[in-house]
Amino acid sequence: MCLHAFEFSESDLGPMMSGKLVVLTCGGGNGAHCLAGLAAVRPDIESRVLTMYADEAERWAANLDSGFIITVHNDDGSIKSIKTKPSLVTKDPKKAVPGVDYIFIVVPAFAHAMYFEAIAPYIDDNTVIVGLPGQAGFEFECVNLLGDKAKRCTMVTFESLPWACRLIEFGKNVEILGFKDTLGASLLKGKECNLTKPIIETTQYILGEKPKVRHVQNYIAITLMAKSIVHPPIMYGKWSQWDGKPLSEKPLFYQGLDERQAELLSGVSDECVATAKAIEKKVPGLDMSDVIHVFDWYLNYYSDQITDKSNLMMAMKTNKAYDGLVHPMKEIEPGKYVPDFTYRYMAEDVPEGIVPMKGIAELAGVSTPYLDEVIAWCQGKLNKEFLVGNKLTGKDLKDTRAPQKYGYNKLEDLFTGSFEVTPQ
Repeated sequence: MCLHAFEFSESDLGPMMSGKLVVLTCGGGNGAHCLAGLAAVRPDIESRVLTMYADEAERWAANLDSGFIITVHNDDGSIKSIKTKPSLVTKDPKKAVPGVDYIFIVVPAFAHAMYFEAIAPYIDDNTVIVGLPGQAGFEFECVNLLGDKAKRCTMVTFESLPWACRLIEFGKNVEILGFKDTLGASLLKGKECNLTKPIIETTQYILGEKPKVRHVQNYIAITLMAKSIVHPPIMYGKWSQWDGKPLSEKPLFYQGLDERQAELLSGVSDECVATAKAIEKKVPGLDMSDVIHVFDWYLNYYSDQITDKSNLMMAMKTNKAYDGLVHPMKEIEPGKYVPDFTYRYMAEDVPEGIVPMKGIAELAGVSTPYLDEVIAWCQGKLNKEFLVGNKLTGKDLKDTRAPQKYGYNKLEDLFTGSFEVTPQ
C-alpha cells in the first residue's frame, strides 16, 4: 500500500484548483471518519462533517480540538498514524452545507433520504454529490428529493467503500486495514451544471492516491454492478429450508457457501449482465461493458487472496478476505442462534439493491426468474410486498428505490431528460 498521498510537496497542492476546496462528509461511521480525516490532511481542502444521528455530532465535536488519528496498516506489515482534524463537525445543515463544493454521503442507503432532505435547502449550484457507496437507485432518490436543484449538480456513485476500515474510538481513532486497488465511479451531470473542474480527477485528489478511481461509463451500469446482489441470494439459499431450530454456532457466510447458494448468486448475476446487454442493444451508443459477472468481479478484485479460482463457489470459499465472516445471527439464549433477517444483508440489499436491479431489468424487457425467486422469499421475511408474480407492482414498492417508484416506466426514461448520462 502506498501512502504518498499523505506526504505533500508544493507540486501536490491542488494543481486543479484555486483557493480551498470545501468538502462535506455526511455521516459518523467508520467510512465517514476515514473520508473526513483523509480530506482534512490535504492543506488546500476544508473538511466539514454533518452527522445527524443521535448525539454523534456533539460527541465528535467535543473532541475536535485535539483532532483524531487514522491508523493505516500497510501491506508490508508496517503501521502509519496520521493526525488529522476536520474544521467543523455539526448536526446543523445550515452551518455545514453553504459554500460546499463536494458532498460525500457516507451512510447506509436507508439514511440517504434523510441527508438529501437536510442538504436540499442549502446546496449551491455546481455542487458534486457523491454516494460512497451509492447503492442501487442513489441517483433516482437524489433527483427526486433535490428537485430542480439536482439539474445544477453532478452525482457521483461509487461501487463500494474505498477502504476496509473500522472505528476504534468514536471521534478519536479510526483504522484503515487496507485500500482497494481500483474503484469504479459513475457520473450523472445535470444539464444546468457548469462545473469546470474535472470531476473524476478532483475526486481522486480528495481520496488520495489509492484506490485508483476508474470512470464507469454510466450510472445504470454501476447500479447493475452493485455488490448488493451478493447477500440476498446467499441468505435465501441458506435459510429458505431452515427448520426453525436454533443453531449452536454462527455459520460461515461466504466460506460456508454451497452449490445451491452459488447457483442462485450466479443466476442473479447472469440476469444483471443480460439486462446490461439488452440495454446496450436498445440504447445506441451506450457502453455497458463494465457490467461483468460476479465471478469475474471476484477474480479481478481479489485475485491475490483467492486460492481456488475454478468456479464461483470455490473462489468465495477460498477468499482470504472473508476469513471468519459469519451469517448475521441473533443469540436468543446463551449459545443458541437464529438468523437475523432485519440485518442490512436483507433490510438494505433488497429494497435498495436487488429490487432496483429487477426494476431496470423489467424496463429492459429481460426475464429474471432468479431475481424473482430471491425477492419473493426475501420480501416475506421483511413483511413487505414488492413483487406480485414476476412484476414490481406490490403495495410496498414505495419503500424501495426501484425506478418505477419515481415514475420511470419506459427504458428511455432512464436516459433522457435534464441529465447527461455519459459526461466526460
